Amino acid sequence: MLRPGASSSICVGTSSFVQRVVERRKLPSSRAGRTLTVRYYDTGSASHAPEQKAKFDHRAAVLACAFNGTGDKAYSGGLDTGVRELDLAGERMTHLGTHADSVSAMTWSKNTNALVTGSWDRTLRFWDPRASTSDGGSAGALSSTTSTPERIYALDLVNHTLVVAMASRLFHIYDIRNMSVPAQQRESSLKYMTRSLAAMPSGEGYACASVEGRIAVEWFDPAPAVQERKYAFKCHRQTVGEVDHVWPVNALAFHPIYNTFASAGSDGTVSIWDHKVKKRLRQFPKYPAPVSAIAFNCDGSKLGVAASYTWDEGEEGAKAVGSAPWVGVRKVGEEGKPKGWNGN
Repeated sequence: MLRPGASSSICVGTSSFVQRVVERRKLPSSRAGRTLTVRYYDTGSASHAPEQKAKFDHRAAVLACAFNGTGDKAYSGGLDTGVRELDLAGERMTHLGTHADSVSAMTWSKNTNALVTGSWDRTLRFWDPRASTSDGGSAGALSSTTSTPERIYALDLVNHTLVVAMASRLFHIYDIRNMSVPAQQRESSLKYMTRSLAAMPSGEGYACASVEGRIAVEWFDPAPAVQERKYAFKCHRQTVGEVDHVWPVNALAFHPIYNTFASAGSDGTVSIWDHKVKKRLRQFPKYPAPVSAIAFNCDGSKLGVAASYTWDEGEEGAKAVGSAPWVGVRKVGEEGKPKGWNGN
């Protein structure tokens, strides 16, 4: 989901926002049934303040959004089942098509110039936005549909490898050049529902996390010797007195250069991990609300962070929320680099 090239790019989401930044620009979207908008921002610099550039109203909560490869257009999907293209410069919205249920995840394939969407209707769909009509129609935009055995919760793409996390702890791994059958079918190493997923930029594997405060590191290569390297660990937990508090891990994001990764949880913390030596490199100061989404820009010098109530405790928890949704970008320095980094 990172924009190709040297420009800065960040994608962030929360239960109230999903957003992406290209250079200094930011795209947030509502999610918890509140503002029902996607908003596009210049996030500002030392010389000027952040500024909203565009706003797109939706009929229902937005669950996912993504940029195309050049960053001049974005895409959104959510509870109203529609998939839309957002013209960021012209502030125009084009309806590409629909799923039969909520659109839960999406990503852009730079290799095929296609939008990939996943839904609770148990399908993956590939869209060619160039085939949509100029008057806002969707003729020809849907290029293919692949059925899955369960509802899709998350997906990510690296090169030609698409990883799909589903209900019932199922995972499918596809080569997008042949979507007729999954290349691999797996069961999650974690005992509870998958909450987040991120593929390694190196193309070697992926990390997934669950509602039980655990992260698993997995490898694509099915060889037994490689699979022996997979592992899971506890995180985003705290013992207060004699009570163990466990929070969901809401988001994962790999550093695009160092291949380390960050995790964000409902405990309000963000940590950076070196998965090769199984060590935490840094934990940032706690945020005032659950952290729902994070993303690095394309050179890893910045980390987008979004915090808001994540509905872990339902309506009652929402009444007790004491802070407003918050979105920000922080600089990342040596804390993202593995010890002894030599460029490999």
